[in-house]
Amino acid sequence: MKYKGFIVSCLILFALVKVSNAQENKVIVEKDSLIGLLQEYRSFYALNPTTSKVVSLEPKTIDKSRATRVKVRGFRVQIFSGSSRRDAENVQRSFQSQNSEINAYLDYVEPNYRVKVGDFTSRSAATEYMRQLRGRYKNVFVFVEDVWTWQ
Repeated sequence: MKYKGFIVSCLILFALVKVSNAQENKVIVEKDSLIGLLQEYRSFYALNPTTSKVVSLEPKTIDKSRATRVKVRGFRVQIFSGSSRRDAENVQRSFQSQNSEINAYLDYVEPNYRVKVGDFTSRSAATEYMRQLRGRYKNVFVFVEDVWTWQ
């Protein structure tokens, strides 16, 4: 009888400890307003590792007659994925007719054809373009892959 009371009181005490520990493990995350400013600054400027000077990452105009095209790791926006080659070609052709300045690529990864657009070197530019396309295409995603750029 004595042991029964002792065991019950231990179980109650154990349950109370568990409940109090569960309530203490809540995490509240607060973002400092300066973090957004720092992210914006870093999207336009970078530290050149060879000279240790800050350089602008603003888009530069490139003389394409003197430049060469190279493949680098970058980003593309997928606007179509499906099993029909005809549908994929129609989406690609439609996109190219509306956006002649942006390249559209058709590739096949079994069992789907995919249409991806753009040659973005930064994720932020690809994400911004993805947001613009969301109204016209469904299931729009950003993918990391080799893209063409001018140097």
